[in-house]
Parts: sequence; C-alpha cells; structure tokens
Amino acid sequence: MITYIARRLLFLPIVLIGVTLLVFVAMSFLSPYQLVSAYIKSPEELKNQSLDDLVRKYGLDQPVHVRYVSWVKNLLKGDLGYSVSANMSVTEAVAKRFPATIELALFAIIPVVLGGIWLGTISAKHYNRPLDHVTRTFAIIGWSLPDFVFGLILLMIFYGVLGWFPPGRLSMWADTVVLTGDFVRYTGLNTVDSLLNGRPDIFWDSVRHLIAPVITLSYLWWAYLLRITRSSMLEVMNKDYVRTARAKGLTEKVVVNRHVRRNAMIPVATVSGSMVLGLLGGVVIVETVFDYKGIGLLTATGAQQLDYTLILGTTLFYGMLLVLINLVVDVLYAVIDPRVRLE
Repeated sequence: MITYIARRLLFLPIVLIGVTLLVFVAMSFLSPYQLVSAYIKSPEELKNQSLDDLVRKYGLDQPVHVRYVSWVKNLLKGDLGYSVSANMSVTEAVAKRFPATIELALFAIIPVVLGGIWLGTISAKHYNRPLDHVTRTFAIIGWSLPDFVFGLILLMIFYGVLGWFPPGRLSMWADTVVLTGDFVRYTGLNTVDSLLNGRPDIFWDSVRHLIAPVITLSYLWWAYLLRITRSSMLEVMNKDYVRTARAKGLTEKVVVNRHVRRNAMIPVATVSGSMVLGLLGGVVIVETVFDYKGIGLLTATGAQQLDYTLILGTTLFYGMLLVLINLVVDVLYAVIDPRVRLE
C-alpha cells in the first residue's frame, strides 16, 4: 500500500506542472495589456503607471519561457493577480469564498453518498420489482431535470410561497452580527463558527439558508450515484463467485454486503470523486440561483464582467483540486480492491 501511494505521489508534481502549463497556454491568447491585472498587486499601480510601463515592469514583453518562469514564481508565493470584479487579489477572493462552498459541499455530500449507495443497493436487490421501478423513476427524473430548473422550483415554493428557506448565506440581521459584532471567524463556515461563538440563533439561520441549495445538489447527485451503484451491483451479482456464495448457503445479506457491494464500489468511488470535485468547484448554477456567495458565484461574476485574472485563477484552483481529488480516488481504489495496488 505504501509503495502504491508513493508512486502516485511521485507523479503528482508532474501533473501539477501540466496543469500550470495548460492555464499558461490559455493566458497566452490574451494581450500583454489584458494580462497586466494578473501581475499587479493593487489598483493603485494602474493609477500611478501607464500600461506600457507595467508591461515592461512585469516582463510581459519577454519570451514565453521567461514569462512562464516568472508566473510560476508568483504562484509559489500565492500571488494570482488582482481581481477587478472582486476588488481584491484573486488569492484573497478565493480564500474568502471557498469556505462557503466547503460548507455547502459538506452538507450535501453525506446524504448523497449514503443515500445514493444505500438506495442503489436496495434497487439492485429488488431488480425489476416495484421498489426498483420507483427508485429508478426518481433517479431518472433527478438526473434529467436541469439543476437550475429544480433550484428555481424549490426557491419559488419554499421561499416565494412558504417563506421558509431564503436565498443567500445569512439573513440581514445575522450578517450584520457576523460582520460588525464581536463574532469571531475561526473557519469561515457559518454553522461551525456560530456554535463556537455560542450563537445558536445564527446557526439555525445559516442552516435555514443551506437547506434549499443542499436539497438541489443532493437530489441531482443522489440520482446519478444511485444509477451508477445499481448498474455496478447488478453487474457484480451475475459473477460466478456470487453464485458460488449463494450455493454455499450464505444468506442474501452476507452475499450482498460482503461479496457484491465491496466489489461494486470501484466505479462508485470514481463517480464520488467527480461528485466531490463538482461540489467543491462551486456548482456555479446552484450558487447563482440561490445567491449563495461561494467560489462558484465568484467565478460566474468574473465571467460576466470579463475578469480574465479571476477566471484564470479559479480555473487553476479547480485544476489543482481535480489533481488532488484524483489522487485520493486512486488511493481509495487500493483500499477497496487489493488487486489494484498489486498490479
């Protein structure tokens, strides 16, 4: 196991370099004047110096390899440039918004993974029976329904009609307390920080704002994970070793839990990795529909205002997340199936 993980870690720097090259190639399509914002530290530089001076200052008129090395040096310092739309550095904007997306993802992941795998198992066990047809119908509806449509339906019913689950992260009164009161930020997660500050009222207000976007994300990904789990379970159930286990007199519960589900988890682990990436990536549409100020809404705002620096910065951030999550998925493969680490 240790050797397997070590091999994966050795490839990690190579993949990360590849990600930076792809983003840098995308940047090369922009003019030096458009790229200036990726290098300046504050908007005051634009007021005090001309664009030509800034282009020369940051070497944007230099050969490609020189500019790449300079850009990577800035990345290693955590400098992704200045975002005009966010009115702060890209690094600061991502650090400020990412906890909101983490909070949304954490609340959505648990019902998605546990519910999707459990219902997929139940559906496979009751193949072509009424319970299987019901779960498949809900899964097909969930995966076919666009997320913005489902989100708008929830927003219309639960906020527009019932007034239960409002958009945003906090109500105005709670947001005022968090920003101007003695409220201490420990993690950036409203639910966690409110409990650490002894403010259950802010905790429940935060949960109330999370319910609708979490339901939207959970239903869509739950439907997808259910279908993958069901298909994988049905494929494994037809294997010879499963028939042998039944012939030996093992109960159906033991056959499913010990022999079928464990061997059906590899494609599920792959989908789960993609799901986590999608959730942490911000799920731009869902955050936009519910005005949930996470990294997805940040990216959407940057795109609307043609903020090239912010778009490239968040793209690089997503790329790094993808690499790290794929590494975790590879390790999960080895945990689930020993044959993977032995090959």
